[in-house]
Amino acid sequence: MYIETVPNRGSPPAILLRESYRDGNNVRKRTLLNLSHWPAEHVEGLRGVLKGGVVVAAEQEPFTIERSLPHGHVAAVLGTARAIGLERLLGPKNKREPNRPRDLVMAMIVSRVIAPASKLATAKALDPATAASSLGVELALGDVDESELYAALDWLHERQGAIEAALAKRHLKGGTLVLYDVSSSYVEGRCCPLAKRGHNRDGKKGKAQIVYGLLCAADGCPVAIEVFDGNTGDPATVADQVAKLKQRFAINHVVVVGDRGMITQARIDEDLRPAGLDWITALRAPALQALASGGALQMSLFDDRDLAAITSPDFPDERLIVCRNPDLARERARKREDLIKASERDLAKLAARVARNSRPLRGAAKIGVAVGAVLDKHKMAKHFELTIADDHFAYRRKTNQIAEEAALDGLYAVRTSLPAETLDDAASVRAYKSLSMVDIDQTWRLSRIKGWRVWGNARKQGAAEWQGCRAGGFEFGDCRRVRGDEFVEGPQHFDRAAA
Repeated sequence: MYIETVPNRGSPPAILLRESYRDGNNVRKRTLLNLSHWPAEHVEGLRGVLKGGVVVAAEQEPFTIERSLPHGHVAAVLGTARAIGLERLLGPKNKREPNRPRDLVMAMIVSRVIAPASKLATAKALDPATAASSLGVELALGDVDESELYAALDWLHERQGAIEAALAKRHLKGGTLVLYDVSSSYVEGRCCPLAKRGHNRDGKKGKAQIVYGLLCAADGCPVAIEVFDGNTGDPATVADQVAKLKQRFAINHVVVVGDRGMITQARIDEDLRPAGLDWITALRAPALQALASGGALQMSLFDDRDLAAITSPDFPDERLIVCRNPDLARERARKREDLIKASERDLAKLAARVARNSRPLRGAAKIGVAVGAVLDKHKMAKHFELTIADDHFAYRRKTNQIAEEAALDGLYAVRTSLPAETLDDAASVRAYKSLSMVDIDQTWRLSRIKGWRVWGNARKQGAAEWQGCRAGGFEFGDCRRVRGDEFVEGPQHFDRAAA
């Protein structure tokens, strides 16, 4: 039996249920039922049954979903990683059997982008029994446990030199800009030999930390990363980066771009200049004040524009490009005034304690301790003149000093050894501001590794953990280049040197 639709001139077609039969040597057909009055969905249902289908009740779902794993974000991130050659960069593909350590590292890198978590949580998200996405299926990982992930980090640590050399060959050329910045992250636990107490940028008092330096190409693409003891000062990491550029990467000449707290005069004299490298950095506040006091820096330079090139005998063979940012100047003035007023309110309360008749505060030592606690709260001691005696306390603003500091609000000076013919003033300032791209990458990593715990071979894992973060940042940087400047624009990144 079958259903046949017969045209009917200007009227709706006739829908007939028919069957065919044999009459001798001839095949004939006869009509069993006229279905023209049936609803279209009933006709199609009967047509499906006649073709061998199964009838499903209207209230019953034709499919039963046993499991559905999120896939879209995995396809986007994993596809980007493969498109930029990250798999080939991590390690060669084994033709005889899968390169499981490489696949596990790829899984951890992608997980850092889509769902950062601990190694235990990442292993559960990849394991088929508890999968949180299709990532484990896409990489054909099968069963995964956290010990395999830590073993993959050891494998990655052994490949770090080769990976960084390949990235340097791809992104660093002789004479190019190299961005370098240092940050830190606090560490939970006591098993990591790198964890030491130092200048804690996270505000976590009493926590040990590690320090890491990130080397990037001019476009912000991460090239190399190195982990240091937590009590290592920023300038102390520069020599290792110079050796890395000259020896491991065999680059004869580059321009190192770093912030003013890292590329100090001592590092220039001892590391960069002897190695034949150029630099772009900025002056610290005392050096900027010395320029203004010595007459080399005149405020009239900024009457027509917010950028001026000057020279100073204190910085021979260097160019100084002084910039002025009115928005930053207003913000500096507002913040300083707010902090001074807050300090004055607390100092007024302390003066009232000394002057009151009932149980007054007495003794110069005790009054000095109380004053120190107040001034240390807002860090405004330099702006007050204090008079402390056994039974007397008075304070007043240093108006001249405040005015001198206010005159330099919004000013910062970029210093470089490059001649103007190689890189003009505006390009030199832009090169220094490009450090904001390294800051974004550092912030991205910190959001995925702060407070991490270290197990097993702690020194190896520390370096490998950050190598994985660097690779994840490499992909993050590629996404940034695809999506445009939205990652680097915004008031928090303008004029980074004066921040």
